[in-house]
Amino acid sequence: MEFSQLRIFQAVAEEGSITRAAERLHRVPSNLSTRLKQMEEQLGVELFVRERQRLQLSPAGKVLLDYSTRLLALHDEAHGAVQGGQPAGDFVLGSMYSTAAVHLPKLLAGYHKAYPMVNLQVQSAPSGELLEGLITGRLDAAFVDGPITIASLDGVALCEERLVLICEADHPPVRGPQDVEGRSVFTFRRSCAYRARLETWFSHERVAMGRAIEIESYQGMLACVIAGSGVALMSESMLASLPGKDSVSVHPLTGPFATATTWLMWRKGMLGANLNAWIDLQQEGKAEVLQDARAIA
Repeated sequence: MEFSQLRIFQAVAEEGSITRAAERLHRVPSNLSTRLKQMEEQLGVELFVRERQRLQLSPAGKVLLDYSTRLLALHDEAHGAVQGGQPAGDFVLGSMYSTAAVHLPKLLAGYHKAYPMVNLQVQSAPSGELLEGLITGRLDAAFVDGPITIASLDGVALCEERLVLICEADHPPVRGPQDVEGRSVFTFRRSCAYRARLETWFSHERVAMGRAIEIESYQGMLACVIAGSGVALMSESMLASLPGKDSVSVHPLTGPFATATTWLMWRKGMLGANLNAWIDLQQEGKAEVLQDARAIA
C-alpha cells in the first residue's frame, strides 16, 4: 500500500462518501473509487459497506483505519523531521463551533501565512466528538471545553468564556434555573459540553429542565429564542458575533457555571512541528491580547 492510498482511504472513512472525500482531496470521485478498489484487491477484503447512502467501515476497514492513522501521523512527523523540523504536511485541527466562529479566523490567517507548506484542515463538532477524534488519532489537536483529565491527552488553555442564557426580549430576569423551569432548551446533541453544563445547572438546583431540542447551529438557536420558543446557552463572545443579538434578553450564569475555559488538547507524545508552530502562534496571540488590555486600562 502507498501513503497516497491510505490518505484516500482515511478521507473516505471520515467523510462517509467518495464524493465528499474527493472534494476534500481536490480529486475526481472516479479516481478515488479506482484506488479504493485496488486497495481491496491487494488486501483481499472489503473495506466498506454501503448503508443508507453512506459508506460505513467494514470490520477489516476499522482495523485498517487505526493503523493508517498512526502510519500517516508518523509519515508527516518524519517528513517534518528530515526538513529540519519545519511545519509541513497535513495538520487536522478540531474545534467547537463557537471557537471556530469567534477565535480561529485570526489564528488561521496567521498560520497559513507563516507556514504555507502545511495543509491545515479544520473540523467542527461538539467537545465529546472532538475528544473521540483525538483519542482515535483522527485529529492532531482540538479546541474543547476543559480542562480535560484524560491521561492520554495534554493541553494548554486558550481563553475563558463567559456563559449566558438567552431568552426572548421581554423575559424577566433569570436568577436561577427555577426562572426558566420547563421551558424548551435549544442545544447541540448530547456530546456537547455546554449542554452538559446546562443540564448540571438545572440538576444542581433540583429543577426540571424542559425538553431539549437539538439544533446544529447557534444562528438557528438564536432565531428560535427570538421567536419565543425557548431558551439557549452560549458563550457571550459567540452571541456578540451573531446578527440579531439585540433581539433577545441576556442572563449571565452565576457561581461555578458562570465561565468555561476553552483548551487546545492533543495526544501525549504527538507534539510535532505543525502543532508546536500552532501553539507558539496561539501563545503570541494571547500575549498581544493581554498587552492591548493593559494599554486600555
